[in-house]
Amino acid sequence: MPPLPDPKGVFLNVPYDEEFSSLYVAYVVGLIQLGLVPHLASEIPGGDRRLNRIIQLIQSCRYSIHDLSRVELSSAPGAAPRFNMPLELGMTITWQILNPDQHTWFVLESEPYRLQRSASDLNGTDAYIHSGTVEGVFRELCNAFPRDRRPSVPRMLEVYRLVDSALNSIFKKNGTRNPYSRSVFLDLCSLSLSLGTFFPPTKPAV
Repeated sequence: MPPLPDPKGVFLNVPYDEEFSSLYVAYVVGLIQLGLVPHLASEIPGGDRRLNRIIQLIQSCRYSIHDLSRVELSSAPGAAPRFNMPLELGMTITWQILNPDQHTWFVLESEPYRLQRSASDLNGTDAYIHSGTVEGVFRELCNAFPRDRRPSVPRMLEVYRLVDSALNSIFKKNGTRNPYSRSVFLDLCSLSLSLGTFFPPTKPAV
């Protein structure tokens, strides 16, 4: 049996493409602002088979987020359906069924009711609808992870803008423009965490 999961760990299952990058940065910023620790498959070094690394990462996290908003074909030549996110969700569901006290998963989408058409086996699952916007990601993360003390969505947007404005410097430092690379991801997490000290959480008004 694997060790007990990190109670703050969140496996982030999102499409790794340029069009999704703003929402990806929003997930990183939002989770850290909520006191959680996001994790990506690309974060794990080593030559082990990618699928094995993903399974191990899912098992090491108390939560996981599965964004299924990119079910449509891209406009690029030779475009194919994106099956990675549903595949990883399926592995997560199996793990959670076998270990119900060790993992909780959430599905996020951009369009309401589309999940019933794209993955009808998930009927009965309430997807969190972020409408394809950064603000929507923050709103739905707050709904999925309620906290007595948490930053407001406008406060999270302030942090996001600062992180987003630093992206080019982070790319230059790491010699890549791939926001999903291990080094860039870790720098995004570090910056989001440090900015949290300037934007402390507050208890929502009742």
